Amino acid sequence: MDYPLVTVICLCYNHRFFLEEAVESVLAQTYPSIQIILIDDASTDDSVLEIEKIIVRHPVIEFVSLKQNLGNCKAFNRALAKARGEYIIDFSTDDVMMPDRIRQQVDFFLTLDKDYGIVFTDAVYIDKGGGFLYNHVENLRLKKLLSTIPQGDIYVDVISTYFISSPTMMIRKEVLDSMHGYDEALAYEDFDLWVRSSRNYKYAFLNEKLTKVRRSKDSMSSGWYRQGDAQLYSTFLVCKKIQQLNRTPEEKQSLLKRVRYELRQSVFSENNREAKLFYELLKELGGVRLEDEIFYRMEKLKLPLSGFRRLYHKVVFGR
Repeated sequence: MDYPLVTVICLCYNHRFFLEEAVESVLAQTYPSIQIILIDDASTDDSVLEIEKIIVRHPVIEFVSLKQNLGNCKAFNRALAKARGEYIIDFSTDDVMMPDRIRQQVDFFLTLDKDYGIVFTDAVYIDKGGGFLYNHVENLRLKKLLSTIPQGDIYVDVISTYFISSPTMMIRKEVLDSMHGYDEALAYEDFDLWVRSSRNYKYAFLNEKLTKVRRSKDSMSSGWYRQGDAQLYSTFLVCKKIQQLNRTPEEKQSLLKRVRYELRQSVFSENNREAKLFYELLKELGGVRLEDEIFYRMEKLKLPLSGFRRLYHKVVFGR
């Protein structure tokens, strides 16, 4: 059998204590045709020393050591330029792959039409020590964020609702090539990737738990926005892209839902610049409601709102 090549881009930044388990989980895959690119984004711990030890044992790994920290998007693109695989996995070196992950995703891809660009799966979330936290899909349902996982043309869904566990994705390389990789102007990649790729490609969900995703205080996706969080401004930039990409009234309503949510997050996290930007975007979209005005005026009071944020989430989301 001719196995399509899969490139796993292993992105490391200060993952010294998790590196070996993460990389060994890639090396232990049951799938036989894998290119492994391990890129260190100028870690400040001893990650590079650990990587050098791993490479001695496994010289098949291609190592890229950046001398200056570039951030996820730029670092990933440096590795993507070296990728030869038909499929790409963006793999953080604090996560862990199940042994049959790549085989199952490739097998699933081979059953799909070429207009499917991304396959994603369920996931198990673990803490810093590897202890079980929760299952991805089960957690979404418990929070009543959705009842079924969207598939196919998911453009409208990804604008308004979080449901994809990014570390589980396998991506056709042609999708990333068509987008010229990740947008290097952004502080994080997944929301922009979902939006831009789903405009032109379909998504498929494989209902298997094939990745352990680590959650810690330092994880970019571990919690709410913090004051001065660069991710929030990046989210605003993606919303502006959506405004240009949208074609239908349904898509506009989905964007309005997202912008309202981000306005509240901006106010609660006391990110005043972004609160104003999202409010102005709501005005451009013709979607300002009385409750939006109230939230925006709250920002003007410059009050510590973290406690109110917890109460709001408990009432609205039950958490």
